[in-house]
Amino acid sequence: MATIEFDRVCKSYPGGIAAVDDLNLAIEDGEFMIFVGPSGCGKTTALRMVAGLEEISAGEIRIGGRRVNDLEPQDRDIAMVFQNYALYPHKHVRDNIGFPLRMQRISPAEIECRVREVSALLGIEKLLDRKPRELSGGQRQRVAMGRAIIRHPQAFLMDEPLSNLDAKLRIQMRVELVKLHRRLGVTTIYVTHDQTEAMTLGQRVAVLDRGRVQQVAPPRQLYLHPRNTFVASFIGSPPMNFLRGRLLGTGVDLGPVRLDLPTKCRVTDGGAEVLVGLRPESLRILPSGEDLADVLPAEVEVTEQLGAESYVYVRVPGLEVVEFGDRPVELTGALCARVDGLINLAAGDRITLAPRPELVRLFDVATSESRLADS
Repeated sequence: MATIEFDRVCKSYPGGIAAVDDLNLAIEDGEFMIFVGPSGCGKTTALRMVAGLEEISAGEIRIGGRRVNDLEPQDRDIAMVFQNYALYPHKHVRDNIGFPLRMQRISPAEIECRVREVSALLGIEKLLDRKPRELSGGQRQRVAMGRAIIRHPQAFLMDEPLSNLDAKLRIQMRVELVKLHRRLGVTTIYVTHDQTEAMTLGQRVAVLDRGRVQQVAPPRQLYLHPRNTFVASFIGSPPMNFLRGRLLGTGVDLGPVRLDLPTKCRVTDGGAEVLVGLRPESLRILPSGEDLADVLPAEVEVTEQLGAESYVYVRVPGLEVVEFGDRPVELTGALCARVDGLINLAAGDRITLAPRPELVRLFDVATSESRLADS
């Protein structure tokens, strides 16, 4: 096992295109680190530079304290798992898993022993005499992971390994990956564009955008305390609602309503314009008979029923909603609230939403940075 360190690492392509820009990050020994972000954000390029598959334009990468910039991939003592499995179609599972050891000229007896050990760990002992075409997607991915594990590398590098699997199998494999990491404790970098994978797998998550790290934190901290509007809008599904407002004393004026702010919000410039962030679950439906001052009278436009919960999209007269991300055009200007799935709502229904002040987040209009005291 080993630490992996990025020290001011850059990767530029002809034409001045910066795929990775000044990446500084230390991944601890035995840590499961996630790189997440939209397509083209630089996450896969960063991973490939660790593997030695991409040349570094500037900076330094260290594995276990050793500078690896000029080392060939086979000399870095890492193992990579790809999304396309990269199995040899003409070889049996046994031979696919044991191939790295044969390249190291390990004895056949030792190879067979380790193949059986790894296959038992992954639950594929009965598949050793099959060829890849006889396996399901999940089984092929286990074989690919077995081939990586058998080498006992210092680190695992995983490039969207579950993206070719169906939704049910992805959930199963996520659980297995977590259990596998607990047993092996090998330093792992896992690249994904799927925020659900990022939030459920990672001990820490690095959110990237346009080649730069936006925030590195445990999943819960990313969700509750996003550093800027990009992280706030990218992490979470449905994404955070953003409202345009103006600071006023200890609250913020949203037009049709004034909200009190938690003490952790920095309010030192009364009258300044801000973006107010509200997660869908921070908006609750006010029961009839309950009276609050800071409420939003709303009309239901769309309801997505998911069983235990529902996503309700509403419109509030006079409220200016700012769009981030790729919300459908038809829902532009709507607020999303996560509510109890047993509540029956239809388009045109009128409800009253009450924001939870402790979950309000403020962002600077000019810089997009959080104004929370602990962010």
